[in-house]
Amino acid sequence: MTYIFPPKDPATVAVDGSDDRLPVRRIFCVGRNYAAHAREMGKDPDRDPPFFFTKPADAVVMDGETVAYPPETENFHYEAELVAVIGTAGTNISEEDSLNHVWGYAIGNDLTRRDLQLKAREQGRPWDWGKAFDRSAVIGPVYPVSKVGHLDKGAITLTVNGETKQNADLAELIWSVPEIISILSHSIALEPGDLIMTGTPAGVGAMVEGDICVVSIDGLGSIETPIGPKS
Repeated sequence: MTYIFPPKDPATVAVDGSDDRLPVRRIFCVGRNYAAHAREMGKDPDRDPPFFFTKPADAVVMDGETVAYPPETENFHYEAELVAVIGTAGTNISEEDSLNHVWGYAIGNDLTRRDLQLKAREQGRPWDWGKAFDRSAVIGPVYPVSKVGHLDKGAITLTVNGETKQNADLAELIWSVPEIISILSHSIALEPGDLIMTGTPAGVGAMVEGDICVVSIDGLGSIETPIGPKS
């Protein structure tokens, strides 16, 4: 086979305690999956069916990398999230079997151009420009289930320049990780390397150039993202 132009190397994320890399296939994100965050976004937090949006695999940013303040926004937000990493393919997965498809967990930061997202929402348009832009998915090292087990409770916090902005517990998820995996798999075939960002707690807010954003989850440590000059 001859390519018209050279294909890029696949996007990857780190594996905790190893030099191995985990290839990223797709990034799924669950919207408004903590009740308090749903309220702060002006929505009802009752258990309506969850909805999903996506980010491109090459939007991944590693722990410690600087993210330039992105173009076309004046309202650049952080969103702390637990990330479930699929290691076994499946479709129509039962809730009871869902966790058998998880290879591990990571800390994520769903970076968002909030002004563009809200404008799209008001116009009934897709969220891509607000959510799926370059370098919008900060993903920390993946911890294998064999090391950390399955995470269904524990603190999830985010600070900006040392000031706590988000502080919740994973037990507050409206839709649990097994439920999310099952529901998603009934619509789309899941494959190894799929990342699922499971939603963010209340307290989302803006960052500016020079800020240092740190996300922590019990059992997974912390990740840090400096915000650089506007790109």
